[in-house]
Amino acid sequence: MHILKVTALGAAILGAAGAAAQPKAPRPAQFQKMVNCRGLSDAGQRLSCYDREVAAVEAAEARQDLVVIDRAKVRTARKTLFGLSVPDLGIFGGGDDEEGVNRIEAKIASVGRNAAGRWTFRLADGARWTQADSRELAIDPAPGQTVVIRKAAMGSFLANVNKQVAIRVKRLN
Repeated sequence: MHILKVTALGAAILGAAGAAAQPKAPRPAQFQKMVNCRGLSDAGQRLSCYDREVAAVEAAEARQDLVVIDRAKVRTARKTLFGLSVPDLGIFGGGDDEEGVNRIEAKIASVGRNAAGRWTFRLADGARWTQADSRELAIDPAPGQTVVIRKAAMGSFLANVNKQVAIRVKRLN
């Protein structure tokens, strides 16, 4: 399966902005054939080529051999995956560039303590986090409170629950 990133405007049918921060992967064959139509000088041949290749791209998308997503969906996916250790598939953008997700802000849906007495909380999106240090909070976390989780040094994460001092956390799911 090939996955393409496009901006809301189609990024002149792909490419420009999202791929700049990472090595350019080869384009899927179906897409490259469509782009190659642009090189035909005869207007009739060019239109015929576009019609044929756009139909082939559309068919590939219908079969899910080719997936087209916009930048907003990429950003949403990156937020959903924030804190998880996942392989770099090259489909969710580069590292910590302007498209990167370095922090999230969310509401706590539920909260508790684990066997070690450390805080665990589930966010509104279903993500579960647990405290990785032993720092005490002045005010216990509670459902409905806001938590800001940000990247810290060496792959770790810090969470500020309800604007309190940060605690070190790790993602569970």
